[in-house]
Amino acid sequence: MGWLFLKVLLAGVSFSGFLYPLVDFCISGKTRGRKPNFVIILADDMGWGDLGANWAETKDTANLDKMASEGMRFVDFHAAASTCSPSRASLLTGRLGLRNGVTHNFAITSVGGLPLNETTLAEVLQQAGYVTGMIGKWHLGHHGSYHPNFRGFDYYFGIPYSHDMGCTDTPGYNHPPCPACPQGDGPSSNLQRDCYTDVALPLYENLNIVEQPVNLSSLAQKYAEKATQFIQQASTSGRPFLLYVALAHMHVPLPVTQLPAAPRGRRLYGAGLREMDSLVGRIKDKVDHTAKDNTFLWFTGDNGPWAQKCELAGSVGAFTGVWQTRRGGSPAKQTTWEGGHRVPALAYWPGRVPVNVTSTALLSVLDIFPTVVALAQASLPQGRRFDGVDISEVLFGRSQPGHRVLFHPNSGAAGESGALQTVRLERYKAFYVTGGARACDGSIGPELQHKFPLIFNLEDDIAEAVPLERGGAEYQAVLPKVRKVLADVLQDIANDNISSADYTQDPSVTPCCNPYQIACRCQAP
Repeated sequence: MGWLFLKVLLAGVSFSGFLYPLVDFCISGKTRGRKPNFVIILADDMGWGDLGANWAETKDTANLDKMASEGMRFVDFHAAASTCSPSRASLLTGRLGLRNGVTHNFAITSVGGLPLNETTLAEVLQQAGYVTGMIGKWHLGHHGSYHPNFRGFDYYFGIPYSHDMGCTDTPGYNHPPCPACPQGDGPSSNLQRDCYTDVALPLYENLNIVEQPVNLSSLAQKYAEKATQFIQQASTSGRPFLLYVALAHMHVPLPVTQLPAAPRGRRLYGAGLREMDSLVGRIKDKVDHTAKDNTFLWFTGDNGPWAQKCELAGSVGAFTGVWQTRRGGSPAKQTTWEGGHRVPALAYWPGRVPVNVTSTALLSVLDIFPTVVALAQASLPQGRRFDGVDISEVLFGRSQPGHRVLFHPNSGAAGESGALQTVRLERYKAFYVTGGARACDGSIGPELQHKFPLIFNLEDDIAEAVPLERGGAEYQAVLPKVRKVLADVLQDIANDNISSADYTQDPSVTPCCNPYQIACRCQAP
């Protein structure tokens, strides 16, 4: 019933730990006036079909479902890329990777990060008088000036990249499983090429590593504590605030937790969803008790589920990419199929965002930047163009359409990373390149270039199963429109002030609190 309805619709920390003095943070006599607070929560590798409010088969997201009933749910909302670093760079700049320079992921040995001439959302709001905090996964460069504290965030607590990019003593659940950090001088027990054993996973508070390796079992609790403390102290200060929470959930490894009685694989994933949902619930409760009437809370995801992790991956819902799965590989994370970039999204702001509304507007993570800047009564950075738009009218129930066109950059499965070869035009979607990411069965869909793009009508075919007939009237009517919007955006990018990211690597920049200890432990085991 849910999918039929969808088809119809588609029709504790002290602020003295900041880099800046406490007296600057708490300017006496200042109040936020009508400037709102912002809390942006970004899930990692969460599937569109994982959200209970999106007709999930299991109901593991009670707090998020409640937020949906108290606010607005978006069913045609898209990540700006289908993998970690590019998606996050676009959220914080409002620009696609071909503009901001971030077209693929950074490594633990990366010297660079999000180019320094790109202005982040935090920097814009900081200049507008906001206090800014970030908790969680950064993945936009950790060395030197690329660290969050130098990119507009007064406070940072989290892991500088994905939490599978280092070993821990509590490795959690992964597929295939990874070993714990070595405890002595013996040879590594690592037999999997995707596992890290030489360097433990670091946890930062501002510029300092406070734990290495991270205890993943208590990470969600720590994130919840830091987030609620930030909200409390920022609210007390009298200044408006921006809090960006980039969750570790639902990326692997999933934490070791108490499991209900159910088939093991789904038990693990469901338990992880419930832990994530509880964390979000605590943040929302804190907002409700301290700044409910003047805080805009936004929840969404960075990309679709990581299918090669099998039962430890989320659900794409009805967006199954059938055309691709018939040819091998996954149509989820790292691809430009709907399962790779269509993500859950909720907006909550009592008294401003309408209650219990489902929006079918075509929207993107790219829209967060210009929308927040507008609501904060700040100004967009000059001398550059943006791919996102201010969607305040949609959020407040005064408008519905959203974008006419979105571009989905290649994200690892096929084509040159960052290139724009997939176009969403109203209800149509055109592919100039196709390919499947690694699936649970190990298969990878072959990369295929399409001189004449595959075009799907998503209104009739949300599973992307059967493209329009190339010789048909509908295809012939849509093709020139697709070609024009693609040519227009590429020309616009060519005329823009674009950036180039430094992707060089150097082992010496790997975060390590004690190079004299095995795996960079802060203390001997």
